[in-house]
Amino acid sequence: MDASIPLPSIFLSHGSPMVALEPGAAGAFLQRLGPAIDAAFGRPRAIVTVSAHTLTREPVLLAAARHDTVHDFGGFPDALYRLRYDAPGAPALAPQVAQRLADAGIAVRVVDEGGLDHGIWTVLRHAYPEADVPILPLAFVPSQGPAQQFALGEALQGLGREGVLVLGSGSITHNLRRLFRAQGMPAADAAEIPESAAFRSWMAERSAMHDWEALLDYRALAPFAVDMHPTDEHLLPWYVAAGAGGREHAPVRLHDSVSHGALGMDAYAFGEGAGLLFSGLR
Repeated sequence: MDASIPLPSIFLSHGSPMVALEPGAAGAFLQRLGPAIDAAFGRPRAIVTVSAHTLTREPVLLAAARHDTVHDFGGFPDALYRLRYDAPGAPALAPQVAQRLADAGIAVRVVDEGGLDHGIWTVLRHAYPEADVPILPLAFVPSQGPAQQFALGEALQGLGREGVLVLGSGSITHNLRRLFRAQGMPAADAAEIPESAAFRSWMAERSAMHDWEALLDYRALAPFAVDMHPTDEHLLPWYVAAGAGGREHAPVRLHDSVSHGALGMDAYAFGEGAGLLFSGLR
């Protein structure tokens, strides 16, 4: 463990809620992720989460003392609804995070309510299965684009040095019309469609090139951007996590895989510690 290097911020693609029951390649990565973070940086003292499924008209911190599992989906096997990931909250951290946002000119409300949507608990149940790391969800505004989400993340810079993990959860590609088709949903191991492959490759290449200008304008510049994200709420957490890591360091892709042919499961790390985490996962 190198205490001089701060925790990186992380983006995880959560995919279908079924990843909780059928981990696949992405789930196997997530099961290695928690131990890799702990080995390289120590166990996070808390996690600030930004999920594509907790959206509001203004930023809101959910500062409950404890969070219940929210099964915010329908039509899945009963076994999925029986899963629980009830985790401690981080109410004492909320004023500090709120002050960081206020100092950056970002208004935020703090409420003593809670709950973990499936974008949060389905990934964390693999990374930290004991549900023992306190969680502070930060609801974001989906009508605000990549640059505004990046600025939101920038306000959270420095939390990694205090042992707080900033975690964005969404999907690197997310077009449900590509999945729920008249002829049925593609198999989990279906071959990836070219549009998904092109978009994921572009994100990885622009990240490796440290090309923030292109990444922030992805809808105009990335191949098949609107096809892969008809609405972009599932990619916006990538930009929050990226902002928390800062512009100085290039994003590092930690994992890449695809489920059902079109649902990218890529994960990224941002900031000074991204390379160290990448090495620890190899």
